Amino acid sequence: MNWFVAKIVYQIICGQGVHQPQFDEQLRLISAGNKQEAWQKAASIGQQEQHSFLNQKKELVEWRFINVPELYALDDLKDGMEIYSRVEEPENETSYVALLQMKASQLQVPKVLALNL
Repeated sequence: MNWFVAKIVYQIICGQGVHQPQFDEQLRLISAGNKQEAWQKAASIGQQEQHSFLNQKKELVEWRFINVPELYALDDLKDGMEIYSRVEEPENETSYVALLQMKASQLQVPKVLALNL
């Protein structure tokens, strides 16, 4: 078997859909014999994991599977290898960097503090 990284994309629609378009891009690890089989498995996951629910305002929220637009073979797994890259172009550079720093700091909780939680 071979390993692949598949991007599965869902559109998130709330209520009548009168809101800024929203999409969830998920990277999934797929084990398959070849690229075609990996794509089929990823598409099957996308179909199976579509769902809808009512939010707090009793509006229908739908996660609609769009497709699997990207699929990458992981030929030789190595420590630190890049598996995905995306260029971000935020409206506000300072806010974007601050958000990244805040998220990173939450991952760096000292062990002593973590033991006391």
